[in-house]
Amino acid sequence: MNINHMHLEVGSVERAKRFYQRFFGLEESVRHGDILFMRDGAGMDLALAPASEAVSPPSWFHFGFRLETPAEVERLYGKLIEAQAPMRQALGREDDLWFRCLDPDGYEIEVYWEPQPS
Repeated sequence: MNINHMHLEVGSVERAKRFYQRFFGLEESVRHGDILFMRDGAGMDLALAPASEAVSPPSWFHFGFRLETPAEVERLYGKLIEAQAPMRQALGREDDLWFRCLDPDGYEIEVYWEPQPS
């Protein structure tokens, strides 16, 4: 069983849509009223709904994208740096490779690669 849906309130649905399309490859799937559902290649849906007031995610909240290779993590990190996306943690390398950034509404996103057990 895999999680397949996450719902975020955002200041601008269109701005969030552009961010998640550009950097994470999500595509518009369907709209229900003013809520936009975006989908990735694995079938995970990200629902973006307009916030009635400013978004202030709790400091502990984050979500992540696991990428297939270290090169993909490094490439996305470079794109986000070039776009001046706010970073919470720079590229870290231990037994895995990861970084954390913020989306336009302040949601913290962890991007990582980890070796698969053999």
